[in-house]
Amino acid sequence: MFRKPTGAILCPRCARLTHPDAAECLVCGLPRPGRWLWAAGIGRLLRTGNFTGLVTLVCIALYVFSLLLDPLSSATARRPSLLPGLSLFNPSVMALFKLGATGATLWAEGLWWTPLTAIYLHGDVLHILFNVLWIRQLGPAVEQLYGQGRLVVIFTLSGVLGFVVSNFVGIPFTIGASGAIFGLLGALIAYGRRRGGAFGALVLREYGLWAIILFIYGFLPGTSVNNWAHGGGFVGGFVAGLVLSFSDRRNESQFERLMAGGLITMTAVAFGLAVWTAFVV
Repeated sequence: MFRKPTGAILCPRCARLTHPDAAECLVCGLPRPGRWLWAAGIGRLLRTGNFTGLVTLVCIALYVFSLLLDPLSSATARRPSLLPGLSLFNPSVMALFKLGATGATLWAEGLWWTPLTAIYLHGDVLHILFNVLWIRQLGPAVEQLYGQGRLVVIFTLSGVLGFVVSNFVGIPFTIGASGAIFGLLGALIAYGRRRGGAFGALVLREYGLWAIILFIYGFLPGTSVNNWAHGGGFVGGFVAGLVLSFSDRRNESQFERLMAGGLITMTAVAFGLAVWTAFVV
């Protein structure tokens, strides 16, 4: 697995043929391209646009697992649902706590990793259904405009910032990808403002309207929505959209790809800590 490669390799940055012992890639100038082969797997994942699919898979798998952790509680209707029968599929608070739910109370106990894990947890069928649909709608759009690695950065940092704001103001228990979704909307709106012209105005108008509608929905009576997480996620995505370059202006740098890989690794480590805390300690 770790033996030194021989012959030609693909440069981890530009995917052009080079030599593993080359001082730099002759095409893009990456220093010692053979040294970065360990990052090629992450690069392939990002280039093929699989992050949206990966998020979808993780959300669904964790939702099913949360139901199985406490099946008796999940099979008992505890709150009304918009559709008959769906109120039977609500993971218990204890199951969500074990898998990494966040909140001011949990944060105060030192569970600092929960803003990462809570992004992928959901409380009922409608919650996960709507969030997954929004992720699959907005994720490819952000990926097309910013790039694959930048999508990872925007999604993850927006979700984390949303929960940090929510925890800071004292929301005791919260889960869901909606903060990250608002971050994707914020990045798209930032793109529209920066791009300008007819296309930028079209993007700004379309996604700005959706952001307004979703914000208004969060304040309607009877909706149990964490508007603090939505607002924090939107600000995080908007700022990231202002800072990061567009894919058609500048290719993603090695640093941006490493940042995306680092955030994916941090999320995996955070789930490891959640499992260790809940089931081992």
